[in-house]
Amino acid sequence: MEATVLLIDDNAIQAATRQTILKRAGYFVIPILNPQRALQQFRDNDFPSEIQLVITDHIMPGMSGAEFVRELRILQPDLPVLVISGLEEAEDEYQSLNVTFRLKPLLPDNLLASVDRLVHCRIPERQHA
Repeated sequence: MEATVLLIDDNAIQAATRQTILKRAGYFVIPILNPQRALQQFRDNDFPSEIQLVITDHIMPGMSGAEFVRELRILQPDLPVLVISGLEEAEDEYQSLNVTFRLKPLLPDNLLASVDRLVHCRIPERQHA
């Protein structure tokens, strides 16, 4: 069974590139260019299949990746999230939000390694205690 990945990036070219990489690796990818729309779809349970991973950009118009993840955590506290940003200092905004943070440029092999680990090793953080 292929895993479903929600890909949020306001840059359509970057989103299409990542979508192609993930699809070739066997993932079902749902691209969304707007984080507010993604949150509404989570609220409405309006996805064609269960989301196993969210990949989001950090800087987006209207709502940052950190704001998006804070809202998402209310709806989906344990859903794996991969944040990709060109700003190293942005990682500070995700403290205590239980995300995996990667810097751009993220090469295809590194993207796939992060996605594979997050999708196939879903161990809730609280089990590490």
